[in-house]
Amino acid sequence: MVGKLDDYLRFNEAALGLRSQRQSVLASNIANGDTPNYKARDIDFSSAMQAALDKASPSAAASLKTTASKHYPNPPQDGSTMADGTPLLYRGVVQGAVDGNTVDMDVERNQFADNAIRYEAGITAINAQIKSMMAAIQGGN
Repeated sequence: MVGKLDDYLRFNEAALGLRSQRQSVLASNIANGDTPNYKARDIDFSSAMQAALDKASPSAAASLKTTASKHYPNPPQDGSTMADGTPLLYRGVVQGAVDGNTVDMDVERNQFADNAIRYEAGITAINAQIKSMMAAIQGGN
């Protein structure tokens, strides 16, 4: 029974998790808008979503969890991936800066707002799923 509920909510759960991580990356870009040589980062949401769904499928192998600081992380944390293994990509340069910073504040603000709206839509979708499950449990009243 619990497995079926997990399957029912898996897509929106994965989407909300990725949206939250992406919001952190975009916020970091905005915060470093004046940092010399800072390179704007982002994730490819569609491929990250597919990878998250593949990892969450019941047939996916469980990954090892580290319990001490000297354990090797899985996957290796070298700055090219997030903690869950989602690849961090560099955003294309729209307008270069003399100090080497590639953050375009207009692009970052637009992406931040777009991601926030999509996160709210995900919350609305998962609330609708929960309400429909509650209606089914309570007999449709």
